[in-house]
Amino acid sequence: MRIQTDNMTSQTDEAKSYLECGLPPFLQESVNAMKAAWDKLDRGEEYDYWDCDFCNLQTDINIAETGLVISSEQAWYLRRKYLRLVDD
Repeated sequence: MRIQTDNMTSQTDEAKSYLECGLPPFLQESVNAMKAAWDKLDRGEEYDYWDCDFCNLQTDINIAETGLVISSEQAWYLRRKYLRLVDD
């Protein structure tokens, strides 16, 4: 796995946006923070807390997945879309 540096999401992931519906509030908050972080970085702004937002979201995804609050399919969708993880 590696982090994709540009804002390209696959068409498959876009078609699965329904997987974002009904996320628990703690996870939605982390998703929103990560979206805001990527927006800043994609515009070329400096943002010193990107790594904190990234780790918080990864942790919250893991907690929700292992606690059976979200499915593994949802977890991987969120990782690909918001953490920009891609298979090599």
